[in-house]
Amino acid sequence: MLMKEAENETIEVDLLLEAAFQRYGYDFRNYARATIKRRVHALVEETKSQSPSALIPGILHDKSLFMRLVSALSVTVTDLFRDPLFYRELREQVMPTLSTYPYFKIWHAGCATGEEPYSMAILLEEEKLYHRARIYGTDMNNDSLEKARAGIFDLKTMKQGQANYVKSGGRLPFSDYYHAGYGGAQLGNRFSDNITFSRHNLTSDSSFGEMNMIVCRNVLIYFNRQLKDRVLTLFSDSLCHRGFLCLGTKESLQFTCLKDNFEVVSEAQRIYRKL
Repeated sequence: MLMKEAENETIEVDLLLEAAFQRYGYDFRNYARATIKRRVHALVEETKSQSPSALIPGILHDKSLFMRLVSALSVTVTDLFRDPLFYRELREQVMPTLSTYPYFKIWHAGCATGEEPYSMAILLEEEKLYHRARIYGTDMNNDSLEKARAGIFDLKTMKQGQANYVKSGGRLPFSDYYHAGYGGAQLGNRFSDNITFSRHNLTSDSSFGEMNMIVCRNVLIYFNRQLKDRVLTLFSDSLCHRGFLCLGTKESLQFTCLKDNFEVVSEAQRIYRKL
């Protein structure tokens, strides 16, 4: 009986994801199933629906409910200077190369609410490279992008960000980079000139210009093998010659279709360079 219920749930989730794709073009069909089922189940409880399939009529006719589904399935876990050793490694291994370019572009794919692009901007500012950079932060979640554009973060986020910043090798008072107010702190005004936030769907959209560095950390872990290969190929196509690719600490190019297309810059911090 339990096996039959599990099979029914799998079918219902598949139908829900297919409905979302057919109606709105958002493709979650190749996301890791365990994560999808867990988040769909949470939305079922939140909306007091009877089952995943009971959500289908709602999302087809009510875009606000569909956007709740997108928020439930989106990867929004992030922080300022998250994984500080990654940023320390960027200072030591990547910034010296970027400093040789008169102008360079960095793409933060799946940027959520913008903490990582702003962290990169601070790092570049300290390395006296921000004025040469154009940073693109993209996500498929419009609500997250609106928060990213505002660049306003609560005090808890800023406190954790300050601790991470120090561990990353930050050299100045963290408070130099934001203005207190709005019940929190604003980074957006300080770095608005060289950061652009826009919508991009990794599951369906095409390459995103010719980048010198692409940062996509802790996103691929939510994809199945087929989608990972598709997204990694997209990144490779979007990188210039000898461009850098940065993944999350639980992600790797090993055993992927592109493992021979990149050399390792830092295995521990998953920083690679296109051959």
